[in-house]
Amino acid sequence: MKRLLTAYTVMCLIFGTTFLAIKIGNDAGVPPFFAAGVRFTLAGSLLFIFCLWKKTTNLSLLWRKEVLIIGGCLTFMTFAGLYYGEKYISSGVAAVLSATGPLMIIWIQSAITKKKPHVLSMLGCLTAFAGVVLILVPELSVQTGGMWLAGAVAVLIGEVFYASGSVYSGRTASKLREHASIAVNGVQMLYGGLLLFALSAITEQPHIEVLFHPTAVGSVLYLTVFGSMIGHSLFYYLVTRTNPLFPSTWLYISPMIALGIGMFFYGEHVGWLTLLGAVIIIGGLILANWHTLKGLLQPKEEIKAVGTSKISTETAT
Repeated sequence: MKRLLTAYTVMCLIFGTTFLAIKIGNDAGVPPFFAAGVRFTLAGSLLFIFCLWKKTTNLSLLWRKEVLIIGGCLTFMTFAGLYYGEKYISSGVAAVLSATGPLMIIWIQSAITKKKPHVLSMLGCLTAFAGVVLILVPELSVQTGGMWLAGAVAVLIGEVFYASGSVYSGRTASKLREHASIAVNGVQMLYGGLLLFALSAITEQPHIEVLFHPTAVGSVLYLTVFGSMIGHSLFYYLVTRTNPLFPSTWLYISPMIALGIGMFFYGEHVGWLTLLGAVIIIGGLILANWHTLKGLLQPKEEIKAVGTSKISTETAT
């Protein structure tokens, strides 16, 4: 039990600090799409090579269009929005807005199945939406220009693609069953990273000297090793040792960690309305997934693998 709690605590801390690491890299002058491309291409390649070595996958995974689509949504669009957004908004606000992803999954699945979500899910979504408004409107009134709003909207658009990719990955999981989940995650990160490189080539002009700045290098390496490799590995370790639901509760903890470290260690302003909005969003997320969370009280053998209508098990910054 002690080992599991330690792994869970470390995972939450890692996922909570990655938002600030992205912000630090942006402030160091590293083009956001290029930085994200380096991170995910490197992390995805290393994870896939490791799985090949362990013989839990094979090269045929590289040619699966399902993985390309998943990578385009979960990594490319999600993190293009997040990295771009953090050019203009604080890491704490970005973390809180990113927590809306699982709620968007509920909306998308309801639209696909044409079934109304449970009343608690609907109430949770409305509550979280109120929290987003509470964060955006007061902040927008004191910001100069529209770039702050553009950054916030970019993060939210990224979460729409995250939710779409999560739903799609759940509906196609049976087609990829022969491959280890970590291998699938690695290849989708690889494809997402390559797409980010392509976007960077079109929209950015990285200066070579910036790429070798100690702060920039430290940010990219931290996000690659800790955020994309160690964090994900701890997540899958907890899934195999507990159940599919417990590790996903990082979504309720890490945004508050991100707000705290951004304020105390990077001087980011966190007003009372922002903090209240964050609490409301997290509360809405808990309410929307209440029936799923009750499964945490069940013995492991009674818990079935949850689909993407539950708390997502793939997102991690």
